[in-house]
Amino acid sequence: MPDVLIFADTVRSPELRHEVPLAIPDPLVYVERDGARHVFVTSFEIPRLKGFGGLELAPLEELGLDELLAQGLRWHQLERELALRACQRLGVEQAVTPPAFPLDVADHLREHGVRLTPDAELFEQRRRAKNAAELAGVRRAQRAAERAMDAIRRGLREDDDVTCEDLRLAATRALVDSGATAPDLVVVSHGPQTAIGHEPGFGPVEPGEPVVVDLFPQDPGSGCFADMTRTFCVGAAPGELAAYHRLCREALDRVYEAVRPGVTGAHLHRIACDVFEAAGFPTQLSKQPGQVLESGFYHSLGHGVGLQVHEPPYLGRGGQELVPGDVLAVEPGCYRKGFGGCRLEDLVLVTENGCEVLTEYPYDLTP
Repeated sequence: MPDVLIFADTVRSPELRHEVPLAIPDPLVYVERDGARHVFVTSFEIPRLKGFGGLELAPLEELGLDELLAQGLRWHQLERELALRACQRLGVEQAVTPPAFPLDVADHLREHGVRLTPDAELFEQRRRAKNAAELAGVRRAQRAAERAMDAIRRGLREDDDVTCEDLRLAATRALVDSGATAPDLVVVSHGPQTAIGHEPGFGPVEPGEPVVVDLFPQDPGSGCFADMTRTFCVGAAPGELAAYHRLCREALDRVYEAVRPGVTGAHLHRIACDVFEAAGFPTQLSKQPGQVLESGFYHSLGHGVGLQVHEPPYLGRGGQELVPGDVLAVEPGCYRKGFGGCRLEDLVLVTENGCEVLTEYPYDLTP
């Protein structure tokens, strides 16, 4: 096993949050060498970290922090020198890093003889199977998303002049009240807007048009996300929208029958595309090379969810094999430019023999 080096904070680095399961906003040095897991961190974070076993903790003072500050080094100079001293102290001569390892720190280490190799695959594989704490966080975030979806349904039922902005505010409040962190983007779009990717939505909702709600809150304790989408219609749904909704439900049902370890995301995407193609709609698999779709099932089937909203495994044309412990967002959709569309999205846990749907929410078009 090669030495591992991460220099980051745990708020922005999913690779580091997986290893150090606390929200720490300042950069720290994480090193794996000879089976030991070393963390060099500001001294006031150490009491919080002592509750987690398996980490060998050391304050930055042991790397000469006071001496470096006395020399007048600026913080970016301090960071790279502390990373170098950690490597020198532990005898690290070469290491693998996440792809987002800071360039200036990497340059400094390489100038002093430490060979670094970014290895996206290694760090992705580490995080694929969710541990117990991460899975509990995903479930908490999902429950918060469902309560926010309830708030939106109430707004659609009870307010004849409701706007996307009103509904988004109601969802955000419900997420915060549930203890989740509301994302910068809460999608509540209506009418033709619903056929435009992650369009956040704006303006008053009219009867008879689609309303797509896509929520992906974060659980602050674990750092893990959930992701869910539902489509609603106030009043009688047009036949076209109802047809899209039936196809999305059928795609979900067929995909869930096939989810198990060893199946590829590409195969699941193929199953979903078959549903829409049989009904005469274009997909990523039926379109011509270079063609940009604006209607039909124009996106992939989904993605992994965990310490990032979008992470491996991907359920698309290049999707890899599933492993037990993967959490998937499965989101078939069908759209027509100028009219709008429908998307349904659930969270799914890959188990040893199949899957468990983590989303506990109805699919009804009627709010």
